[in-house]
Amino acid sequence: MLAPGDGIVAGVSGGPDSLCLLHVLLQLRPEYGLRLHVAHLNHGARGDDSDADAEFVAALAADWGLPATVQKQDVPGLARARRMAFEETARRVRYAFLAQVAAKTGATRIAVGHNADDQAETVLMHFLRGAGPAGLRGMLPITPIGDYRMIEPFDGEGSCTPEPAPSIIRPLLEVPRSDIERYCTTHGLAPRFDRSNLDTTYFRNRLRHELLPLLESYNPNIRARLCHTAAVVADDYEVLTQLREQAWSTAVQAERQSAVVFDRTGWRALPVSLQRATLRQAAYRLRRTLRDVDFVHIENARRVGMQGETGAQATLPMGLALAVGYDTLTVGDAGGSAPPPDEPLLWGTDPIPVQVPGAMPLPDSEWMLRAQVLHEWDAGHVAANTDPWTAYFDLNALAGTLVLRPRRQGDRFRPQGMGGHRAKVSAFMTNVKIPLAWRDRVPLLVADGEVIWVCGRRIGDGVTIGPETRRVARLWFERARSTQKGTSYG
Repeated sequence: MLAPGDGIVAGVSGGPDSLCLLHVLLQLRPEYGLRLHVAHLNHGARGDDSDADAEFVAALAADWGLPATVQKQDVPGLARARRMAFEETARRVRYAFLAQVAAKTGATRIAVGHNADDQAETVLMHFLRGAGPAGLRGMLPITPIGDYRMIEPFDGEGSCTPEPAPSIIRPLLEVPRSDIERYCTTHGLAPRFDRSNLDTTYFRNRLRHELLPLLESYNPNIRARLCHTAAVVADDYEVLTQLREQAWSTAVQAERQSAVVFDRTGWRALPVSLQRATLRQAAYRLRRTLRDVDFVHIENARRVGMQGETGAQATLPMGLALAVGYDTLTVGDAGGSAPPPDEPLLWGTDPIPVQVPGAMPLPDSEWMLRAQVLHEWDAGHVAANTDPWTAYFDLNALAGTLVLRPRRQGDRFRPQGMGGHRAKVSAFMTNVKIPLAWRDRVPLLVADGEVIWVCGRRIGDGVTIGPETRRVARLWFERARSTQKGTSYG
């Protein structure tokens, strides 16, 4: 991770992980001749506590004789403007900030404090979301900054991806959180406490505080086992990557912006593992924002590729499909349609249970549906809502089972403003000019079997807010799929 004379930007949130990291780097500075620079981003999410964290880090850097860059950004406002989850927005802005500080200081490394417990949480989170080998590796000790999606330019001063691009390093990735806390106590370090890490509405925090303790009752060493799994998969993935690239060079006939064309005979001769790997790779190259491809999609496409006759097709995420030709297998836009619109779409057919309050990730997507209960609201503000992906409902009218699903044959809908008239959902979608290729992907909110929201278009009669409403349910879509800790550098 380190070479003599390295310039290192240390991301310091003020918590125990980043404080331990900075202290360790300081001890290593004489041996390696390191040039250290402290970087802290105030997310503006916790009011006075966020400001106090920034002041703490600035004072600490001054006490230890280290240069520091401390900046503040309205990350909650940015998340709302971009309709993204706060955790994901914070992660992208944070890495952009760290990369920009590295560019300004000439640093070749960006050090963050993710530890072994973070790694266990990441592997478990990816497993629950259906990740393949790439996701089950967890976080890597060394990662090029270019592998991260960032919000840039960070402050209008130009690109936040310097050349040569620095690497993210995680020196504490194999160190348990308990050892880090013990180190801080031993060395008299007094870290700040981030109360947002207790908020179980965040998926990672639920894993940390609810699921992992439960799993420990089955296996007290579950965290170590998850980390060992990540290490084994990471090593195996390197071999698989080399084999995949060899298979890609021999099996791919043509690669265009809109399609990847495989030689049918050559692809069918590949081992099953490489058939799956090349299909995943094709999907990732054609849909750059795609993070995970569900096993079911890949396996179905693989079987069609192996057994399907000419003309057979298999659905892949984000509007992609595999089509069987006479001598080829083509992965491209489904039905030759245009790429999917940049909006929430459902790529599976299974209903997604909706909890109010709650957060529901959409499978194979960067989007999630969030729901909250409002005991106080401004009727004027609700009436003035212009975001088609945010809707307000009378909570008491949402009786029975609440799910999100795509349309089904025979679905009917009572659109608001039509005097209770029932219309076919298919006819409504035609009237509001939803492209035919994507009508089966538009999410519908369904309460006890009745469609109450054609999401992004219209809510239904009978569930709207009125004078008798006592509680309001606010539902909205935002970009999701955070893979890192939400508000710290580790």
